[in-house]
Amino acid sequence: MAARPKLVSASPIPQESRLASDERMYLEIYDAIMGHRLPAGTKLTEQALTEIYGLARHNVRKVLVKLAADGLVDLEPNRGAYIASPTEQEAHDMFELRQTLEQMAMQKVAHSATSADFARLRRMIDSEREAYMQGNRPLWIRLSADFHIELAKLAGNALLVDMLRRLVSRTTLLISTTETTGQQPCSFDEHLAVVDALEKKDHAGAQHEMAHHLEQCACRMLKRSDRRFDLRSALGKPDA
Repeated sequence: MAARPKLVSASPIPQESRLASDERMYLEIYDAIMGHRLPAGTKLTEQALTEIYGLARHNVRKVLVKLAADGLVDLEPNRGAYIASPTEQEAHDMFELRQTLEQMAMQKVAHSATSADFARLRRMIDSEREAYMQGNRPLWIRLSADFHIELAKLAGNALLVDMLRRLVSRTTLLISTTETTGQQPCSFDEHLAVVDALEKKDHAGAQHEMAHHLEQCACRMLKRSDRRFDLRSALGKPDA
């Protein structure tokens, strides 16, 4: 896979060589989940992760808690950490809730966004497109999720941002890696259509484009795999 390009985003990703070990662990697990190298239901054992990353258990737990806060990992008492595995009904419920919350955010953004805000959103979309064209799927997925979070931030409601961050992460991990309808999951073209309508003050058009986009994302949900995965291999780590 191509090296990560230096792109502009709302949440710039620092160069890996400068990352602390726990930050690198978070990003590598995030990428493995979103790239479907680690499927839903995979157990993340603290012992294995301490050996892979050379971290103390309390650092590993901190990363797992952060992944859980983002909706990517479920922490189960007396059982450990598992990559989130929403049921089909939960998945549909989450997309339905996203429709409501993101339409609410759009209404606020339509009245409050500035030309500078729209320029920043367009730069994010350009970064999504560049990451995709360079074959960097993990970064592309991360930037696609960032777009939705940035829209929520522009709405000016911190609680809305927190709720959407978890929903966006949890639903994004369910989206297939393959093209099923001739379109790409969480398409930057669909994001651009939303921004174009917002900037033209076409509020109804913007809401229609967002609703269509989320419907397309829901239609691309991943069919569960029953294959077994090796944690170390999935994280791209050589054998010790």
